[in-house]
Amino acid sequence: MDSTEPYLYDRSGTRYAIDESRWRGDDGTPLMVSALGGITRDDVDLSERSQWRYRAALPLKVEHPVSLGEGCTPLLPAELDGVSVLIKPEWFNPTASFKDRGTTVMMSIVASQGITEILEDSSGNGGSSVSAYAAAAGIKAKILAPESTSAAKILQSRIHGAEIELVPGNRTATSDEAVRQAGERFYASHNWHPFFLQGTKLLAYEIWEDLGFTAPDNVVVPAGAGSLVLGCFIGFTELVASGAIPRVPRILVAQPENCSPLAEAFAAGRTETTNGDWKATLAEGTSIARPVRDREVLAAVSSSGGGFQTVSEEQIPPAVRTLAAQGFYAEPTSSIVAAAFPGFVRQGLIRSGETTVMVLTGSGLKAAQTMAAIA
Repeated sequence: MDSTEPYLYDRSGTRYAIDESRWRGDDGTPLMVSALGGITRDDVDLSERSQWRYRAALPLKVEHPVSLGEGCTPLLPAELDGVSVLIKPEWFNPTASFKDRGTTVMMSIVASQGITEILEDSSGNGGSSVSAYAAAAGIKAKILAPESTSAAKILQSRIHGAEIELVPGNRTATSDEAVRQAGERFYASHNWHPFFLQGTKLLAYEIWEDLGFTAPDNVVVPAGAGSLVLGCFIGFTELVASGAIPRVPRILVAQPENCSPLAEAFAAGRTETTNGDWKATLAEGTSIARPVRDREVLAAVSSSGGGFQTVSEEQIPPAVRTLAAQGFYAEPTSSIVAAAFPGFVRQGLIRSGETTVMVLTGSGLKAAQTMAAIA
């Protein structure tokens, strides 16, 4: 393997060819793509009206993307607790969540490798996204989901033609079952597949372009497994490497108190999460008790100078209403960023006069029953 070419690697340091069809390393740990040099504004394809305008930042050349027009979501001014903020509503993506950013790249790679059947596990939005892009690629998809998943998200996956299996128990039980079934068909997991992160990193490039090819001071995101955290960190790190921006923005992460293994580990100064007695949360998309890439997520937040803020279940409905009062119909999973915002201000991580981008990951239409209860 040419050492100058990009490659995949696992936590033990073993390297694999960048185009090898695999979802984890031989040591059973998640794969990452080696550090890339990033792009500059001259490399942005202005003729492409989707996030594929940044395709030059990807480690593989994709001749025929499986695309539904994802990306190019707006960046809108708002105010929270008297502080100006810029909101990135990701429900403008094709399946109404940010997951499409990762899925389009992952499924483009999977399709180019000739894979015809895939498996995915999800608490909702990931499964909806993979189902849609599998349909677009002509790939047969099977989606495992917790039996408590929102009906609207299951319906979306089902209507795209995916086979649905509802798994008793919590989100961890679903993940364990998916890994067990991964020997039967290719596991195109948004939590495991390395190219999913190569798609989510393009959000960083888009924010950079949105801001006139500059970086914000802060990016606020919710996290379950942390693919959005890692995507933002990877993308902005590449922009630093290319000389396009001077530093990586602080990455500020919201988690619900009921399921906050990453926040708990960060507060304790640990480099990985531990098993905890976590409970169900209104923010179902963040209900990940054992994040696959916990080490990488914690390292990314620390390296960026960022931090975590947890929110109680009682804080989530008012946050949904606060956003709705400004016209943003965000599902509870997204809304925890608004609930966490005052805490970040108190920590001194968000300051007046800075440029802060808040990512709203999914639409309230995806969680109709929960939204009705909040209303």
